[in-house]
Amino acid sequence: MIFGLMRIANLTHGALFMLGAYIGTSTLKVVPNLWLAALVAGLVVAAFGGLVERFILRRLGGNVLGQVLVTLGISFILADFCLVVWGGDPIPIPAPPALQQPLRVAGFAFPAYRLAVVAIAVATAIALYLLMERTRLGAMIRAGVDDMDMARAVGIPVSRLFTTVFCLGAALAGAAGVIAGPIMSAYPGLDADMLPLALIVVILGGVGSLVGAFVGAFVTGFVYTFGVARLPELAYVILFLPMILVIAFRPRGLFGKHAA
Repeated sequence: MIFGLMRIANLTHGALFMLGAYIGTSTLKVVPNLWLAALVAGLVVAAFGGLVERFILRRLGGNVLGQVLVTLGISFILADFCLVVWGGDPIPIPAPPALQQPLRVAGFAFPAYRLAVVAIAVATAIALYLLMERTRLGAMIRAGVDDMDMARAVGIPVSRLFTTVFCLGAALAGAAGVIAGPIMSAYPGLDADMLPLALIVVILGGVGSLVGAFVGAFVTGFVYTFGVARLPELAYVILFLPMILVIAFRPRGLFGKHAA
C-alpha cells in the first residue's frame, strides 16, 4: 500500500509491525482478547502513521533519499522506544483458546491458528483488491497516484487520500504484529526481521500491484519456511534467490506496473 502504491520509500514498516505487537501485549493485559488487541494496535499505529505522513513525509514528496533516511531514523527511534517501555525480554502472545488445539483432517494434524492466519491474510488481500479496483475511493486513489495535478484539478482531495492510505497501511502493519504474535512473540529486533521480508514481497510481486504483493507474500513465505526447515544455514540465501532471479529477468517484478 505505502511503498508500492504511493511510491513512498517507507522503512518504518517493520518498526510499525513491532510497535503493534508490543501494544497488543499491553492491551491483552487489560482485555484478554487477541482480535480486540489487534484492532486497538491497528488504530494506535494508524494514528501514528498519519502523523508521520502529514507532518514529515509530505514535506519530502519526490525526495526518495530523504524518505529513506527519515523513515530509517523513525524506525530506530521506535525500536529504542519499545526497548525502554517494554524491556529487552521476549513477550509471548497466547493464541485464542479455540485455536490452540491442532485441526485433524484425514489423519493429519494442522496448526489451527496458522490456518486462521492464512484465512485472515486471504480475506484482507481480497478486501484490499476490491477497495482499490472496484470502489470510487480506490479509483480516486489510483488517479492521485497516476497524475496528482490532474486529480487535484478535478476536485479529488489527493493529500487527504494519501494520508488515509498511509494510515491504512500502518494499521495493517500494527494489527499484523498482534496477529503474528502467537507465532513470533514480541521481542527487540522484530522490526529488523520483518522489514527485509516486506521489501522482498514488494520487489518480487512488483511495485504498485496488490495482486503481485499477494503472490509475492506466499512465494516468500513458502521459500523462507522451506529454507529454515531444510537448510537453516542457507535460509537467507534461499530467501533472496527468487528476488534476484525475478529482478534479472523481470526488473519490474512479477506483476509490476510502469510508472506514470
